[in-house]
Amino acid sequence: MSKAIFITGAGRGLGTDIARQALTAGHQVVATGRRPENVLKALGGEHDNLLVTALDITSTDAAQAAVDAAVTRFGRIDVVINNAATFQAGYFEEISDAQMRAQMETNLFGPMNITRAVLPVMRAQRAGHIVTISSIAGLVGQEFCVAYAASKFGVEGWMESLRYDVEPYGIKTTIVEPGFFRTELLVDASTSWAELSIDDYAERTKTTKAMWQSMNGQQAGDPAKLADALLKVTDLDEPPLRFVAGDDAIPTAEAKGRQITAQATASRTLGSGLAHTDAA
Repeated sequence: MSKAIFITGAGRGLGTDIARQALTAGHQVVATGRRPENVLKALGGEHDNLLVTALDITSTDAAQAAVDAAVTRFGRIDVVINNAATFQAGYFEEISDAQMRAQMETNLFGPMNITRAVLPVMRAQRAGHIVTISSIAGLVGQEFCVAYAASKFGVEGWMESLRYDVEPYGIKTTIVEPGFFRTELLVDASTSWAELSIDDYAERTKTTKAMWQSMNGQQAGDPAKLADALLKVTDLDEPPLRFVAGDDAIPTAEAKGRQITAQATASRTLGSGLAHTDAA
């Protein structure tokens, strides 16, 4: 069945793959990006089922305008895929306050802006599916990823709780937790490096930054295959709350689950029996 699918960050990387495959499958696609001309070029030009519109996800006004344009063109929005994101790399002390806040504005508040604009449409329809791309870094903290992980951990908590808010109106939610895919997250347009410099971190920063730069274009995951899997998830009658994607991500998520269970068990001696005596 054809759906109207709204995609952020459709000008390159995974967003382009999702939009391209959705069009091939016969869906109506709203493909958004900061530079609509780049989105249109990436998708091969005009298409009867394609609306390309400018969108800065950090702007609430732009989010509302893009949603209004989508409804005007296609009459409804069945699926939102919050894909647009950036990667702020670096050690915490070397990341400026402005950089940390910018990471949150894009990766956390950006998807919130889009979702806030689209939920009245989906509530009126009594149907819809909010899909937000998180990361395995939203489950597992990693060195040099403190800002990115913080933003994605935020996405996880927001989306997991949002489920309960919107479920009574027929709206589904899915968090996507990819591992390392050969998207364009590590290109200069998507990655920022810490702008401060502290001697204690200098050698580690140099080495770790070079390691991350060397990974660009070498990641094992195929974003076209991930796009195909995501579209299949949106076709499910009961989509999962979490979709862990990638041969690297699945065992990592499983190990995290075991680690949390072990930590909860280890906390039992000191963490139990802390209630007020009159609460028994």
